Amino acid sequence: MIRSVVKGCGGYLPARIVTNEELAKKVDTSDEWIQQRTGIKQRHIAAEGEFTSHLAIKASERALEHAGIDATDLDLIVLATATPDETFPATATRVQAALGMRNGAAFDVQAVCAGFIYALSVADSLLKSGTASKALVVGAETFSRILDWHDRSTCVLFGDGAGAMVLAAEEGTGASADRGVLANALHSDGRHHDILYVDGGPSSTRTTGFLRMEGREVFKHAVVNMAAVVGEVLDKTGLTSKDIDWLVPHQANKRIIDGTGRKLGLAADRIVLTVDKHANTSAASIPLALDTAVKDGRIKRDDLLLLEGIGGGLAWGASLVRW
Repeated sequence: MIRSVVKGCGGYLPARIVTNEELAKKVDTSDEWIQQRTGIKQRHIAAEGEFTSHLAIKASERALEHAGIDATDLDLIVLATATPDETFPATATRVQAALGMRNGAAFDVQAVCAGFIYALSVADSLLKSGTASKALVVGAETFSRILDWHDRSTCVLFGDGAGAMVLAAEEGTGASADRGVLANALHSDGRHHDILYVDGGPSSTRTTGFLRMEGREVFKHAVVNMAAVVGEVLDKTGLTSKDIDWLVPHQANKRIIDGTGRKLGLAADRIVLTVDKHANTSAASIPLALDTAVKDGRIKRDDLLLLEGIGGGLAWGASLVRW
């Protein structure tokens, strides 16, 4: 059996940190209000002239170094982003060129905050089919560029960053057959488009607008859909929530994350939480959280990880990964 085995990961956050106190000087909010509702204390914001591709490249370089793999050995890059450098070509091709990858293919996928799960699932499928042998999966965002900084209901929630994972197709036998990406589940429901979207685009207005969100509706759907998709991906493997070592969720809101953990029966100390320091970095949040927990030693070889997220579309998904 061919498995997509994880070889390494990496993350990158812009240097500038914006605290809740700094935001409170610009909009009608407070550190207490933000923390109580979201758990966020600060976020990183890309510098002027620092693009999504720049963040992705730095995260990718760190992931490749961690994996001990040269970029010339890659034959696939799948980059998840809702904030590409340009309408086209794919931001992944900028990453490809910067890394020096000459073989295979590089392209973007767009599923907003569920984007990394979608990208991981696509890469996993291509590796298992034999289309590629070594893949780089990236989530990278500069959401600060699509925020209305006068809207306190949205501007306090998001930040910029990038995370990456290196995968290799390996034929597993015995215990090794249980390593890597074990299962994925993806869903979307376009009927809920209007509760989370950006009001602009090249086809409709020729300009990019601002992020618009109905927070309560998103919260309601997140709780229901996350519980369902987690059950689905576990059923595919015959595993249960008791087998999970770490929940690595999309970092949107601490209340949603806590609720998911309770449904799974996971103690708080088995949930990777970075929303307090990173805020919601959309497609970058899962790989950033993963990289944090790997580098600080919490996640160890053979740990079973549950990755899950939901975003605009609505789009949501989950992946089970044996580290």
